Amino acid sequence: VQLQASGGGLVQAGGSLRLSCAASGRIYSSAVMAWFRQAPGKEREFVALIRWSTGRSSYAGSVKGRFTISKDTYSTVTLQMNSLKSEDTAVYYCARGTQWSEIPSEYASWGQGTQVTVSS
Repeated sequence: VQLQASGGGLVQAGGSLRLSCAASGRIYSSAVMAWFRQAPGKEREFVALIRWSTGRSSYAGSVKGRFTISKDTYSTVTLQMNSLKSEDTAVYYCARGTQWSEIPSEYASWGQGTQVTVSS
């Protein structure tokens, strides 16, 4: 399954963006879909994940209450980002795995990344 992330851009602090990740094929119920981000000079960090079969989700503390991960019925996962802050600036990646994990190496498939820049 190939993943294609989109929706990034430039936004002012306090604004919103909606990222989408489209899979080339059906995402099976055993999958866990996640968003990670990587700022310049920093390691890739966990943002949010969702279990495809149940819709159960989990968030990093830094985004909880501001970001929402969701899925459609077939092959797209989205990340709604509200109340954006300058520290949210990063390249955002979607990923597919099978483990409920915040560790990037647990995910086998990755999208190409989409840049989010928040101006203060």
